[in-house]
Amino acid sequence: MSINVTGTIERKNFGFGTWALVTEAGETYELKDPPKELRQERAKVKVEGSVRDDIMTMAMIGPVLEVKSFEVLS
Repeated sequence: MSINVTGTIERKNFGFGTWALVTEAGETYELKDPPKELRQERAKVKVEGSVRDDIMTMAMIGPVLEVKSFEVLS
């Protein structure tokens, strides 16, 4: 399922650490292999991607979002 979401990037301290996108509505998406340019704590971004319901992670903090494209807003 492809989605577009806007939110803030956060680094979560689970295991070796994981990157998440927290939306304005408070939903948390775990980012799957985010590009280096997207790994900016507290950056406001708009992301287009696919929710991957076929994989599990160690952090299990929310649906896994595989990033197709993104735009840093601030």
